[in-house]
Order: sequence, then structure tokens, then C-alpha cells
Amino acid sequence: MLPCLDEAAALPWVLARVPDGWRALVVDNGSTDGSPDIARSLGATVVTERRRGFGAACHAGLLASDADVVCFCDCDASLDPALLVPFVQDVSAGRVDLVLGRRRPQGWAAFPAHARAGNLALARMLRRRTGVRLHDLGPLRAARRVSLLGLDLTDRRSGYPLQMVVRAADAGWRIEERTVPYRRRTGKSKVTGTWRGTWQAVRDMRAVLAEPPRTPLPARGEAGPR
Repeated sequence: MLPCLDEAAALPWVLARVPDGWRALVVDNGSTDGSPDIARSLGATVVTERRRGFGAACHAGLLASDADVVCFCDCDASLDPALLVPFVQDVSAGRVDLVLGRRRPQGWAAFPAHARAGNLALARMLRRRTGVRLHDLGPLRAARRVSLLGLDLTDRRSGYPLQMVVRAADAGWRIEERTVPYRRRTGKSKVTGTWRGTWQAVRDMRAVLAEPPRTPLPARGEAGPR
């Protein structure tokens, strides 16, 4: 799943790196720069999600997919979709339930100070809330689709990625992270491009961390090829 809002300049690079045999599902969240047409011309399936919000776009893709193992990746050319291959292998083999990419910036401009600070604060809050020791809450991740649906994710804004980890931890999922290179994005960030945007996201996510523990469906129970 590739949530997309005005990413026309990045789409060719991103879609060219989707592994062979995988289905690229671009979820357009209100683009005005022709992103949907570009995605279709490059062979992607396009889903339209009119409700604005990162979580809304991600969840629309999850509902539209029919794959066993699903992946999430930003559509701004900061992350290479090909990096997801070992993630999917680990999930398919049953070695782990949720794999996240720990971003290793390729230069300071790739991960500005305010974004690093916000991410660190969230990782610490997550550790206090769940005991899960992660260094990053990055968008590159893989898990089984049916298991994700069982988490009953409700956040439709910037708290969606965090809510996924919190509810997975509450359900006893095996969660791991892998270090991945993180490039400077193409275009302007919609969330963490400024201190104000970053800390607004942090404030929004505190509501997710305040949720009481839940008992959703287990992560293991679906098998087969992605």
C-alpha cells in the first residue's frame, strides 16, 4: 500500500522499485497534481480515499487488498519498496508478526532534527506504554492482512502507524525492526516538514498511547503466498 497525496514527482522512482510479482496499490488521498493518472500509467492499481488523513489512506488500501501479507511504504521516494522483500519473507515464514523499518538517514536533510526529536519522543512513550523497545515508528512495514484487520484500527490521521504497533503489542505480536536507508524525500512533507507539524503529530498520538489495552485477533492463523 502506497498512500499518496501529490507525489507525481516521486511516483516513477517508487513504482519502478516495487518487486516483480507484487501488486502496487496507490491510495490517492486528494491529489491535484495528476498522481492517480501517473500511477495507473505505470501499472499500479489506484484506490481513491476522499477522507483526508494518512490513516484513512492506509486503511483504505488495507481494505482494498486481497493479499495474505501486506506492506506499507511512503510514496515520496524516501524509502525503497524493494527493501520489503526480507520483511515479507520473515512474516510469511512465521518468524515474526510485524516488521518495521528503522530509518537510517542518508544525510541530515533526509531526517531533520525536529522529525528525529518527535520520533524519539514517541518511541519512548511507546516503550513506557507497551514495553516494546523500538527505535523508530517508520512507515515501512509488513504484516498479515487478516491479522491487521483483527486489530480493529480506528485512527484515520497521523496516529494510525502508532496505533498499529500499540494494538499489536497488546495482542502479544512478535514485533521487530530492521535498519533501512532513508533518503531525502521528493517534495514537501505533509506532516513532519516543520516543528509545528511534528509536534502536532506527537500530540495527536498521545491519545493513541492513552488507549486501554485490547484483545484483538491473534496474528498467526493465515498462511500461503503473499
